[in-house]
Amino acid sequence: MNSSVIRVVLPAHLRTLAQITGEVQLQVEGDITLRSVLSALEACYPTLCGTIRDHVTHQRRPFVRFFACEQDLSHESPDAPLPHAVATSAEPLLIVGAIAGGSVSDSPPILAHSG
Repeated sequence: MNSSVIRVVLPAHLRTLAQITGEVQLQVEGDITLRSVLSALEACYPTLCGTIRDHVTHQRRPFVRFFACEQDLSHESPDAPLPHAVATSAEPLLIVGAIAGGSVSDSPPILAHSG
């Protein structure tokens, strides 16, 4: 079975939780997919279990996104092959904590009530 070193960049709060600094390098066996990379990440850093994907269903958490090679992979199948540049360590897989909400200009106007 083939083995590859995969580079992963985590958001600051997950790096703190896992007590790591900088980029993570993981040894991943077999096909290089989101599922295999996340399984390797959770095996190396058990404190991350359940933070990126659900413990039971392994579905991506709502405010977590995956990016690689300037592509949003968040809605791809977890078993789809990751881009060649990620599989060869030329580019990292980015795990990003999404931000919810909008700017003030996106909010509806506040209407004064006279009465």
